[in-house]
Amino acid sequence: MQEESLWYIFINASLVNNFVLAYFLGICPFLGVSGKMDTASKMGAAVTFVMLISSMCAYGIHAFLVAINAPFLQLISFIVVIASTVQLVEMFIKKMSPTLFRALGIFLPLITTNCAILGLALFQTSKGYGFVESVVYALGAGAGFTLALVLIAGLREQLDFAEVPDVVKGTALTLLIAGILSLSFMGFAGLGS
Repeated sequence: MQEESLWYIFINASLVNNFVLAYFLGICPFLGVSGKMDTASKMGAAVTFVMLISSMCAYGIHAFLVAINAPFLQLISFIVVIASTVQLVEMFIKKMSPTLFRALGIFLPLITTNCAILGLALFQTSKGYGFVESVVYALGAGAGFTLALVLIAGLREQLDFAEVPDVVKGTALTLLIAGILSLSFMGFAGLGS
């Protein structure tokens, strides 16, 4: 039973209630970094890592703040943890892969303000998940975020070879594709029941 419920949490976070395509959280990197498959997958990995660390810290912070009867400090505490984690990821990527650091550009520090990560921390605490459920939820949300980035990056790379009318070139076409992807993910809604 435990494995089924963890599997359900993962599928729910990654497909049924995808943070990008169902909740429309994290749209900035979704639209900004999804031009190339390589950068999209690496940005997805960075966001997944930040989500995982933030989720574990959010669980501990929430338990501590409830224990000392100070849940009103929850939001600011989550923001501090997310910002710190993003700084660590940014320093790691800059040291290990300067090319990727330049390719991600301004979108790497913008993970700090990525509402998908803050939403993850707030959603998991409001749902009352335990530690293991929180980790699975974060992994599912990260997988869903990466899936959305990789899907749109693949479609955008294929569109580079297609003849597209001038009216919809650029941002307009990207938003149309994002809308169609979002509609297609609505088909997973039946898995949630």
